[in-house]
Amino acid sequence: MATRARTEVRLLDAAEELLFTDGVVATSVDAILERAGVSPATLYRAYGSKEGLVAAALERRHGEWLAVWDAELQRSEDDRARLLSVFVALERFRSRPDGARWCAFLGTAAECARPSPVLAATLATETGTLRTRLRDLAVPLVGPGSSELAESLLLVVSGELAMRLRDGVSPGGVGGGVARAVAETLVDHAITGPAGAARAAAAPAADSSR
Repeated sequence: MATRARTEVRLLDAAEELLFTDGVVATSVDAILERAGVSPATLYRAYGSKEGLVAAALERRHGEWLAVWDAELQRSEDDRARLLSVFVALERFRSRPDGARWCAFLGTAAECARPSPVLAATLATETGTLRTRLRDLAVPLVGPGSSELAESLLLVVSGELAMRLRDGVSPGGVGGGVARAVAETLVDHAITGPAGAARAAAAPAADSSR
């Protein structure tokens, strides 16, 4: 079992290195097998298909990304910093030796217009996790406006990731740049803007009615 597990790790390592650098469509199964030094039977026994392998590689990457984000959440000093920690985490993750040219999930979604059910589920999980986390982190700051703010931040995060493909770098360094500045403006407006002021004004009234 240990040998089989190590073989599958080699296969995932090779898949991640090739798929998320050269592209899912451009990378052949034969290239992955050659890099991993395993047989076709190993791939199809473990993952069923190339798309199954892609999904498994994405799932592993997703878990590693969440661990990086969790570490940044632990370092954050207040609710605002926790919500914005996603941008610091993105730069930390990208600075790793296995950092891809851009988001592996966005790249796969762009290449695979009609993904298999297993791959579609993996892609949806990543988007759903990001949306849910941003929403939950926004609740202490904006309460019922958390879903709207999360959608805005999700768009900023996606744009930041896409710009990496255009420019090759993320402008502004770790946790900085245009995307972080835009996100800060959105967060501060949600807290102090008209909607935020209305929520603050309604809060004492709600408390007094109890």
